[in-house]
Amino acid sequence: MDNFLSQFLQQLINGVSLGSIYALIALGYTMIYGIIKLINFAHGDIYMLGAYFGFYATTKLGLSFIPAIIFAMACAAVAGIIIERIAYRPMRNAPRIAILITAIGVSFLLEYGMILFVSPQPRTFPAVFPATVYNIGPLVVNNQQIVILLSSLILMAVLTYIVNDTKAGKAMRAVSFDADAARLMGINIDRVISTTFALGSALAAAGGVLVGVYYNSIDPLMGMMPGIKAFVAAVLGGIGIIPGAMIGGIILGVVEAMVSGFISSTFRDAAAFGILIIILLYKPSGLLGKNVREKV
Repeated sequence: MDNFLSQFLQQLINGVSLGSIYALIALGYTMIYGIIKLINFAHGDIYMLGAYFGFYATTKLGLSFIPAIIFAMACAAVAGIIIERIAYRPMRNAPRIAILITAIGVSFLLEYGMILFVSPQPRTFPAVFPATVYNIGPLVVNNQQIVILLSSLILMAVLTYIVNDTKAGKAMRAVSFDADAARLMGINIDRVISTTFALGSALAAAGGVLVGVYYNSIDPLMGMMPGIKAFVAAVLGGIGIIPGAMIGGIILGVVEAMVSGFISSTFRDAAAFGILIIILLYKPSGLLGKNVREKV
């Protein structure tokens, strides 16, 4: 029994670390959807770009962890603004299916563009700080897991403050509630949407750097599966709801860790998509979402 409890707690720690990264990516999905009702399937590739920006900052610029993650977030924010301006803004009034296809096209462009520029070979992410292992009773926790969790909590807290207590955040909430009314009140819709893409992209980039630090390996296709799983996390929590993305990411990470630890790592991806099927069948609005009737 003690052995089972120790293994359970160990997998819980691993799952929270993984789920924190899913939550950072899911926040971008849910913010963009909340503003313009767009599922940005290129968001996982922004996470990949962030990892490469962090890799460049540490290997070429010689930056330490905190400056490197800030540099990656800033570069990814600019990339998000450019993608929104070039790919999505001209399609804003197009049918939903056209915008969805555009998002998929942008995803492939980023993936294979990076393969062209940096080669498809995985790169070894440098150790930005020495690995330290802490034995807490039967549990084993390393400083990388602690850094991931603390970084994620700080970034989520900063985002919550921006959305709830700043002028830009109030504008974002106004546009999310009623874009036409917000425009009539003098809010610059284009600027709000660009800000949303910048914030979401910066958070995804932070997740990319944290994954690079944790797994010590990055590649141009690394954003495909985490991007899809982060979308599952956003749907699970209630897409368009920021606390829902955080909760959904943590739950998904813990479920994956438990399946890997107690069943088989082969089924961890199946578990994530099983959760998506269940939530769509029984509560399509997500855990924190409310059913809203739409007149069509």
